[in-house]
Amino acid sequence: MHEITSITTDLKSGHIIVVDDEAANLKLVERVLDMGGYTNVTLIQDSTLVVDAYKNHGADLFLIDLNMPFIDGFELITKLNDLNDDFLPPILVLTAQQAQEYRQQGLDVGARDFVTKPFVVNELLARVKNQLEMRQAQALLRDQNSNLERMVQERTAELQEAHHQLQDSRLQVVRRLGRAAEYRDNETGLHIMRMSYISVIIGRAVGMSEDELDLLLNASPMHDIGKIGIPDHILLKPDKFEPEEWEIMKTHAQIGGDILSGDESPMMSMAREIALTHHEKWDGSGYPNNLKGTDIPLPGRISALADVFDALTSVRPYKKAWSVDDAVSFIKENSGSHFDPELVKCFVDNLELIVGIKEKYMEPESD
Repeated sequence: MHEITSITTDLKSGHIIVVDDEAANLKLVERVLDMGGYTNVTLIQDSTLVVDAYKNHGADLFLIDLNMPFIDGFELITKLNDLNDDFLPPILVLTAQQAQEYRQQGLDVGARDFVTKPFVVNELLARVKNQLEMRQAQALLRDQNSNLERMVQERTAELQEAHHQLQDSRLQVVRRLGRAAEYRDNETGLHIMRMSYISVIIGRAVGMSEDELDLLLNASPMHDIGKIGIPDHILLKPDKFEPEEWEIMKTHAQIGGDILSGDESPMMSMAREIALTHHEKWDGSGYPNNLKGTDIPLPGRISALADVFDALTSVRPYKKAWSVDDAVSFIKENSGSHFDPELVKCFVDNLELIVGIKEKYMEPESD
């Protein structure tokens, strides 16, 4: 498949393929992208030409309409996925269909995000920017692996040094992406620090090795990276979600798993596990895959407990902070349903240390 390198250095030069059977719609999207400074845009009116165009020229992002003749958007997304390209670009759907079943079907076949026609210019540009930033992060991780392979072949004697450099780079990517996701709905990003240190306390109590705890500390900040793919009007909503909004919000776990896929290093593998499973529940009622009991990976179970405790005891736009006592009571009540009972015991036994972390990384007081 065509190798993509431009996206790693300049978002504006990323190759965007826009697919719509209406020429007027194509021109409108082209003008909007031009306003945003995007200079590498391909417009395709005949959806049957898209797969070959991608094979020949590659892409960094697809903008695809759903209702088209010959091959509709759902079938086109399926055909792109059938290429088995492990670096397939993200797909942003442009559609006038607002029914939840259309959105769900699009997510099921592989769409990453939606913009409803008629779209708001700034919203479309923001969605495009978010998807290209995710693509950029994936490209960076992909390039790091390729660089390591070349270095091993050319300079075996320098393998150890190269390995350390790669680990340091991965760690920086993890921290930056974790903070990028957190900043979308939390100004300071201190939540990820608190939940990661609390996770380590629980992990140590349950018997994880020091190497595993180091991975947990650096991987757990990525638990909500999938929020990058959630539209602002849902993610930042101060009120209770409507059912269809909640379904979209829940997709952040799968999106996070997808973003972190393709890198089998221990840290990135654990980060993917946590992003994908930190909303699973012990009794099988969680999401996205209804995993139950020990089928949920241990890092996911630990992160779920740490994440919920810190979320309950923190101020959010839609709620006041709970007291530590109330949060602990909630966790105890949900032992065996939401949370692993053994981890709840470890949590309670180490509550003094956990409260110490909460106080050390407390949010600054607002005016």
